[in-house]
Amino acid sequence: MLEATRAVTAAMSTASALGLTVDDAVVLQNSNRLALRLLPCDALARVARVANHNAQLEVELAQRLAETESPVATLDSRVEPRVYECEGFVITLWTSYEPQSPRKVSPADYANALGRLHAGMRKLDVATPHFTDRVAQAQRLVASCDHTPALADSDREFLSHTLRSLRRAIVDHAAAEQLLHGEPHPSNVLHTRNGPLFIDLETCCRGPIEFDLAHAPEEVIERYQNADQELLRKCRTLVLAMVAAWRWDWNDQFPDGRRMGTELLDALRKVPLS
Repeated sequence: MLEATRAVTAAMSTASALGLTVDDAVVLQNSNRLALRLLPCDALARVARVANHNAQLEVELAQRLAETESPVATLDSRVEPRVYECEGFVITLWTSYEPQSPRKVSPADYANALGRLHAGMRKLDVATPHFTDRVAQAQRLVASCDHTPALADSDREFLSHTLRSLRRAIVDHAAAEQLLHGEPHPSNVLHTRNGPLFIDLETCCRGPIEFDLAHAPEEVIERYQNADQELLRKCRTLVLAMVAAWRWDWNDQFPDGRRMGTELLDALRKVPLS
């Protein structure tokens, strides 16, 4: 987690220097990045350490996707749309959206928005990581006893084999690839009066659309058109394995993550890889 007090101070100081009125900040999320609502100006600030961020890519993608009318959250129009640095942190300022009721996006609207996002992304030529780079990160984590010390040897071997086999199977499938969100799960979808909007573009990568769909709920996938079902099955299992790897990281901050890591390994053992 970020050092919240220092990060909040940096965000408030930056926004104030840009002419926004900031008297308070409400922390919305604190993980590898801090998300907070600045008041009374009502701006959303995202804060990350300078040494570990993809803020510039996220800003560029948000601007270019907005030009294609893709369903993404926009940068705050009151300040210059760029990455700001302060006290060892990078800060970006975004539009703050009033939550709608119900907060959960309907499966049909979710699927439609994801399809529109993919259509907009197909129009962009932006250098991003490949989805296999994300898999490689999980593989390195599993291979490191220092980073996953509680992972039993048999589980480590099983998870390593699962990640390696599925990565190869998906690449060998040779499906069409494009720019992807990377993690379009429900936590990265806002229900706004303008419809569903996707956030957190820092995970964008290239790969088959099925890799994105693998992060969505089943009822959303059922409403998405023209997905390769066999490839989707492999991608869903791969994502399950990647999430399992994150949960065994000694530095993982996910609530009750160790229990989830165990449950994910049990679930993976019941899924055929071929």
